[in-house]
Amino acid sequence: MRISWMIGGAQGSGVDTSANIFGNAVAASGYYIYGNREYYSNIKGRHSYFNLTISDKPPRSIAQQVEILTSFDAETIFQHFNEVKDVLIYSTEVESTKAEQVQSMESEITEHVIKFLKEKGYGTTVRDVINYLKKEKGVKVIPIDYMEILKKVADQAKVQLSVADRARNTIAIAASYKLLGLKEQYLLNSITRTFRQEVFAKINTIASQLAMQSIQPMYNLPELPNNEEKINLDGNTAAAIGKIYGGLRFQSYYPITPASDESVFIEAHQTVFTVDPKTGEKRKSTIVVVQAEDELAAINMASGAALTGVRAATATSGPGFSLMVEGMGWAGMNEVPVVITYYIRGGPSTGQPTRTSQADLMFALNAGHGEFPRIVIASGDHVEAFHDGTWALNLAQKYQTPVIHLVDKALANSYSIIPKKQLGMENIRIEKGKIVINSSTPELKRFEITEDGISPFAPLGTTRIHYTGDEHDEYGFIAEASENREKMYEKRIKKLFTADKEIPEENRVNIFGNTDSKIAIITWGSPKGAILDAMEELESEGIKPMLIQIRMFSPFPKNLMKKLLSGREFIIDVESNYFGQAGEVLKLNTGIEPTHHILKWNGRPMMRDEVKEAIKVVVQKGERKVVLHGGA
Repeated sequence: MRISWMIGGAQGSGVDTSANIFGNAVAASGYYIYGNREYYSNIKGRHSYFNLTISDKPPRSIAQQVEILTSFDAETIFQHFNEVKDVLIYSTEVESTKAEQVQSMESEITEHVIKFLKEKGYGTTVRDVINYLKKEKGVKVIPIDYMEILKKVADQAKVQLSVADRARNTIAIAASYKLLGLKEQYLLNSITRTFRQEVFAKINTIASQLAMQSIQPMYNLPELPNNEEKINLDGNTAAAIGKIYGGLRFQSYYPITPASDESVFIEAHQTVFTVDPKTGEKRKSTIVVVQAEDELAAINMASGAALTGVRAATATSGPGFSLMVEGMGWAGMNEVPVVITYYIRGGPSTGQPTRTSQADLMFALNAGHGEFPRIVIASGDHVEAFHDGTWALNLAQKYQTPVIHLVDKALANSYSIIPKKQLGMENIRIEKGKIVINSSTPELKRFEITEDGISPFAPLGTTRIHYTGDEHDEYGFIAEASENREKMYEKRIKKLFTADKEIPEENRVNIFGNTDSKIAIITWGSPKGAILDAMEELESEGIKPMLIQIRMFSPFPKNLMKKLLSGREFIIDVESNYFGQAGEVLKLNTGIEPTHHILKWNGRPMMRDEVKEAIKVVVQKGERKVVLHGGA
């Protein structure tokens, strides 16, 4: 069972808060949810919306077509009316509003809406949209007099109407919640937990009760058993908790969307408690979180902290990573175990700072002048983001090299309710490398040439160590002799071959579906969820592909990928960029090229219904390249 729900409104009008209230109430009824928020890169006024999937089993994606669209302004209706299937909830106040009167709507969207409505023989008002939906699509429309309800709220709560108006969005979620037929008390409880100030808890409670009075249940969802502990995670928080569990002790950052939320969370939870495995003694530790003056400082601070022996990381997005590149090169030259959590958003330049992308894969793999090893991993869901937070720290310390952890914005800004046991927190292990705490010599061969390329590491202050950005000898002294250059160059690169040898290729990919299928889909990052949900629906239509999710790009699992893709008739590359960059990496490492592509680069997440139809077009019609356009 899946029901898709969407709420929209002006940025700053409480869309995100109301969606979380709604989602928590649904979760309290025993259902699982997966939600994604989309918003413009301004503080207030432009259109924002939240798309949510409700299911009796854990969903992994959102859909473009939604059963319920709830709104309290005109723009939401104009932007999304062609995405609603069953029910539209709207405010009677906006019925006469014309599309051309909505000043916050981009002209391109306004022109498209007007053209569409006129071609269908309708005018350009909200009332015309409603008539179109009723006559052409059979959508049930539910008009709500928001102002009448708000006046009653103001009267009952004894507040001014301007204060009561803050509950406008709660009216919208209460009406749609009543449609589901779930226990009303769960919504009221969610409101109480959200609004700590008595006056706001009161007006929102009254508003929701009044809104639900006039709505008849439509879906009549039964309450499900809720007998296991669940956790609500978004991508930023999942990665942050993974780092904390992985022993993080220093995090630097410069504010940037969508990466900042991770560092803010860590700062709010920077006091951690650990238990000595031998004595059982509980110890209090602190994670130092520094908001640096810029990203150049952030990467260098993290590298400096890592050289003291603590687990250190930074987090950023595309423009910030661009500034970090030189510092990352210094870390590569000096074999620093530093982690960079890279949240990918739309580029180039400022690009689309609040929209998703997977266009920075090649950049992450090749950033920096000269050649030096870096390990690159990518998370595909919230559970993976949690585990990868720890995995990245382990890899960095073990192989003494920068580790880049890729999380695309669609994953960072989506959240899901998942069983806590899925996280496997009890299985987290901290792995350390060749750390020398007490050196017996006054001067360490920090860059000693070894068979595996990994040298002994001593924290700063325990012995004399030399670091420089120049080429150096085993002690760290600047040395430009050709023979030394060859040996040190090869020594650094050798670490990547060691990692390739030691990390099982089976741990670098995930495999789903029918392994005997003639159809192989390859992907990475957030599209994973939409593909898996689409595959479930395609099975009843006789299309049963295999999905290969790439979890590590450097070192690339080339031998396993060759084996998995051998003899496949269809190799479909699905990702959110123009060139199919994962497909290019596949070809570079294996000589195997995808036969087909499903690509999206409009900044919106991949959705299960559009992915499903695209796979059908490829398999049934042989279309070589399908471009997805879903999302407002």
